[in-house]
Amino acid sequence: MAEAEKPDHLEIMKTFAHQMINVVPWAKELGFELTDVQKGRVFGTLPWQQKLVGDPETGIVHGGVITSLLDNLCGAAVVSALKEFRSTATLDLRIDYMRPSEPKRDIIGEAECYHVTRTVAFARAWAYHENRDRVIATATGAFALNDPNKWASGMAKAMEQAK
Repeated sequence: MAEAEKPDHLEIMKTFAHQMINVVPWAKELGFELTDVQKGRVFGTLPWQQKLVGDPETGIVHGGVITSLLDNLCGAAVVSALKEFRSTATLDLRIDYMRPSEPKRDIIGEAECYHVTRTVAFARAWAYHENRDRVIATATGAFALNDPNKWASGMAKAMEQAK
């Protein structure tokens, strides 16, 4: 296929959003779902599950699960911001917890990639229930941009076959 005929990777991401997040075993196990993919921005949900509760007395989701959600969304936002597919690896991630999640409620997450260099991209994310006016947690992070041919999960091959 000639270079000009290659499908837009953002469109491929939108088409395969569910499979992309599930390539990461931990994201699949926790039940993360990508709900929207835009250029440099993604949205997702974390459906409430009893197994994700950190404190049985309160029923709130464990903070580590929220960290994992925001980390995965940031990585997806970075990939959506790039001109071509590359894998990412978290170099640095800061989480600020504002309040606990509410018991038995799904968590919404969104992330945006706000700066890309040749080898590193920067993203921020939010977790909340209704909207960002009352966030549960925020994240900022730096992500290495890697050669997709060395992507251990095999997503590079899957994306190439989708073309």
